[in-house]
Amino acid sequence: MGIAFSKLNGTGNDFVIVDNREMVVPARQMADFTRAVCRRAVSVGADGVIFVENHPDLDFAWHYLNADGGEAEMCGNGARCVARFAHERGIAGKSMRFQTIAGVIEAHITGPRSVKVRLTEPFDYRSVAVPTTSGELSGHFLNTGVPHVVVPVEDVESFDVKNLGREIRRSPVVAPAGANANFVQVTGPNDLRIRTYERGVEDETLACGTGCVAAAATMVHAGQVAGPVTLTVQSGEKLTVTVSEEDPRTGEVWLEGPTHWVYDGELTSEVLF
Repeated sequence: MGIAFSKLNGTGNDFVIVDNREMVVPARQMADFTRAVCRRAVSVGADGVIFVENHPDLDFAWHYLNADGGEAEMCGNGARCVARFAHERGIAGKSMRFQTIAGVIEAHITGPRSVKVRLTEPFDYRSVAVPTTSGELSGHFLNTGVPHVVVPVEDVESFDVKNLGREIRRSPVVAPAGANANFVQVTGPNDLRIRTYERGVEDETLACGTGCVAAAATMVHAGQVAGPVTLTVQSGEKLTVTVSEEDPRTGEVWLEGPTHWVYDGELTSEVLF
């Protein structure tokens, strides 16, 4: 017997989602399963795997593992994708609440493909100076369920995201957990262009929801843009972030954008372990 799965993506972040309410993948096998399934070219390929599980009080709970097999506290685009999955599979209604390591996430289906999620409140804002081989980079640290460093740049297209992102991700400044590295360019009074290097994937990804939240909160606080903020990600799609007017570095925060249901399938034992 194979393991049924669905593949969804949110503005370019792609995920394998498994209905694990019957524990078809035991907890002890999740890391190996994720590493095997996320390998591009030889398996499904994805930025991570989401396991949907039962919860006694909420609509469901999840375990989210990055492609390297490490469990992450949160994933904004993953939260939007799993909300659509849960709704279309009859696990939850159009409005739902589910448990993550970062806390309880509220989600709403706002259109045939559009999902809006209320993420956990940001915390631990601070300015940082990160030494790199290209010189010191000034930025801002903010935890939006996942730790992020936001670096404003003049031209994000020509920026060396992969190499400098890797240096920031592993810098002693953000040790021991590390952080995602986000490079942002102001493109309008309410608009940002963003590129992100993600820990766990260990590469630039086409989008990062919690990174968009960190960037929007940081740049609204700095007076560089006004909210709600529209962010164009590397896939070319857009996400909208609404942050607290009182203090964007804390308080209520919403992430909204499109999702895409790519396909359903069944994994055989040949690609698993």
